[in-house]
Amino acid sequence: MTLLQFSPADWLIVAAYLLFLLFLGFRGSALSRGTQEEYILGGRMLTLPGFVAALVSTWYGGILGVGEFSYLYGIANWFVFGLPYYIFAMVFAVFFARKVRDTGLYSIPDQLYARYDRKTGLLGSVLVFFNSSPAPYILMLAVLLQVVTGWPLFPSLLIGTAVSVIYVYAGGFRSVVRTDLLQFLLMFGGFFVLLSFLILDYGLLPFLTDHLPDDHLTVTGGNSWQYILVWFFIALWTLVAPQFHQFTLSAKSPRIAQRGIVVSVACWFVFDSITTLSGLYARALLPALGQPSMAYPLLAEQTLPAIAKGIFYVGMLATVMSTTDGLTFIAGLTAGRDILATLTGRRDDRSVTRYTQYGVLFTAVISIAGVLLFPSVISLWYVIGTLFIPALLLPLAASYYPQLTVSASRTFWAMLTGFLVSLLALLAGRLASVDGEPRYPFGIEPMYDGLAATLGIYLPGWLRRKKKNAPGGMRSDGRA
Repeated sequence: MTLLQFSPADWLIVAAYLLFLLFLGFRGSALSRGTQEEYILGGRMLTLPGFVAALVSTWYGGILGVGEFSYLYGIANWFVFGLPYYIFAMVFAVFFARKVRDTGLYSIPDQLYARYDRKTGLLGSVLVFFNSSPAPYILMLAVLLQVVTGWPLFPSLLIGTAVSVIYVYAGGFRSVVRTDLLQFLLMFGGFFVLLSFLILDYGLLPFLTDHLPDDHLTVTGGNSWQYILVWFFIALWTLVAPQFHQFTLSAKSPRIAQRGIVVSVACWFVFDSITTLSGLYARALLPALGQPSMAYPLLAEQTLPAIAKGIFYVGMLATVMSTTDGLTFIAGLTAGRDILATLTGRRDDRSVTRYTQYGVLFTAVISIAGVLLFPSVISLWYVIGTLFIPALLLPLAASYYPQLTVSASRTFWAMLTGFLVSLLALLAGRLASVDGEPRYPFGIEPMYDGLAATLGIYLPGWLRRKKKNAPGGMRSDGRA
């Protein structure tokens, strides 16, 4: 599947990028392993530039999916993968960032352990591990290797994963942030190079309006408003995203975390705009594309000369690798520190660092297995979001507002029930599929079933607490 034909200069650019990435990743790795706070959070010294570069690049990794969606549906890409995420990112900044940073904890599971109990924390840790899975991005990384080498999927998976994991294993959080500063510049630079050539060669208007279907310039892209609304619910992922919590906990101060998220939203707006515009050009210039997910690589092959092509390819690599290494580290932290160290009772600095490194390797293996089981980025996104958002959303959000919490026991069952209901509905729909299209019970998306189940367990607890706290009622400690 070789789609991009590289010149020696292009290969030199890619090689230089990978070597410099490894250099940055390994630099200072010994310092990072000094204490668990150094290895996991970089000593909580993340400044505004580092925070923005890390969050922007780590949260934005689905570049091939963005290319596919903008090719198929035009500017609807911005309203599906942009606007709802900006809204919930701002919600996180206003209502959660300061509270998260003020806890002084290390991770989402830490918050669940602290607010509830051990079994709830362990269950939450398992859910967070899978919610942090880098599998979709490992798959995209493998595909990007395939388009320039023609290698089969499996060796592409192994090589792409190894490059992303090796410096994370050695340097921990500092390596992630240090490399993200480079990735941030390259992801923007690559797409600016592509757009520069496109606009110089074809102009902006009226070229696009003359060569695009009418639906591509509408808010919905020809989809129903109900379909667009579904993506707003999926964007709730932002509130339980491990990246948001991890970088907030690593910020030098709560104010830096809040300001950093606001600046990050502005950066995402710019990047979404240029990637969506690139997708419009792909649709205008390649109207009969058989593989919409390859819109960006094929557009680059048709329009970019040598060197510019290498720079753009490195920009795509940087977009994916920044998310891959960040999520690999967070999932490894969850598996190693929040699960294994908790079960063994060994929470000293040396043990936690070693267990986190084991967790990074375990994450890589599980992610490769997930890709082989679901060899589709969209399927991986859908399954992860459907199963784990309903179980985590209410318990985690409520944990930062004591007046909204319920008892640890009720929270545990709400989390477990939300997950199981989503899982059963997903399996039922897949088993009843027609022509490959799932038929979910009552035509309801499994995520909604899971959210409803979680809310159904929370509501009695809230009502009971309200009754106890009513005038003349028995006072409680705020839990039900």
